[in-house]
Amino acid sequence: MNCSLNFELSCKLLIPAAGSGRRMGSDRNKLLLPLLDKTILQWTLESVIASSSISWIGVIAQPNDFPAFEQIFSSLKSPITLIKGGETRQESVFNGLKALPESSQSVLIHDGARCLATPSLFNRCAEALKIYSGLIAAIQVKDTIKIVKDGNVESTPDRNYLWAAQTPQGFSVKELKQAHLQAQALNWSVTDDAALFEKIGLPVQIVMGEETNLKITTPQDLAIAEFILRQRIKK
Repeated sequence: MNCSLNFELSCKLLIPAAGSGRRMGSDRNKLLLPLLDKTILQWTLESVIASSSISWIGVIAQPNDFPAFEQIFSSLKSPITLIKGGETRQESVFNGLKALPESSQSVLIHDGARCLATPSLFNRCAEALKIYSGLIAAIQVKDTIKIVKDGNVESTPDRNYLWAAQTPQGFSVKELKQAHLQAQALNWSVTDDAALFEKIGLPVQIVMGEETNLKITTPQDLAIAEFILRQRIKK
């Protein structure tokens, strides 16, 4: 067990939101697309705000989206800090880390497009950060996975060892900053922050995620998210 020197009662949270809507076939940031009566980003923020464990929220975005994002923030009862994003997700997260309050010891990082994550998931991850310096929300893979090269199946890994990574992911701020600095120096490019922890030999703990915590990437995902939200509203 890797114990974190984290004595904060609540966590800081960064939301990378500097992407585009290319795979959605959209001409704008997909987080500004409507989902029922709100934008995708508003659904995400409302869930974060409903969590009892988050004391500070930073949204990392491109300046051209600042006015639209600020309009969303104005309807919410919580202060939110806007942070200028970089050219890649990795650069954007590093910008976010540098913008955290100076006293920050731990941080959760959550994709803005995962708007179905529940407040209880944020709370579980924040609670785990009192023990672990690196963690990810994840769920076990149900499908049989094939390793394929040039259209041919090369192997079938044991799915008992396969987990699908989600967000939030949580880290010691000091160690994650060090990992990003090393990535810059060695020109590493990764798709999530847990991969940086893995590259420098730091352990990453699994926190049980949620089956419904999908990342909205395509129009089909948007339709599924709408169905899930309607079911929740009925309850």
